Amino acid sequence: MVKKPNSNEARLKRHRRVRAKVAGTAERPRLNVFRSTKHIYAQLIDDVNGVTLVAASSMDKSFEGAGGNKDAARKVGQAIGKLAIDKNIAEVVFDRGGYLYHGRVKELADGARESGLKF
Repeated sequence: MVKKPNSNEARLKRHRRVRAKVAGTAERPRLNVFRSTKHIYAQLIDDVNGVTLVAASSMDKSFEGAGGNKDAARKVGQAIGKLAIDKNIAEVVFDRGGYLYHGRVKELADGARESGLKF
């Protein structure tokens, strides 16, 4: 019997490996990305204090449109960038969450860069 590899388990393994090296501070928080099939989520995390500074997702009440496509990811990236700039956060460390830097994750990053975040 051929066993199908668990892709989420492999993603979590990649995520743990990256998290061992990437950490956010209050001055330069970590931009964390999580994507599901229907939605995409992003948050800025200060790992030193263990606190979420800013969060945005395609499930927010102000969000319009479907949440599981590239357009939605770009809008969420722009929203997180705008919220971060409002809190005087200009630089972040990007944490792709074990996902490939491609598709929705890349669009979210591009949207955040458009709003003024540097990473």
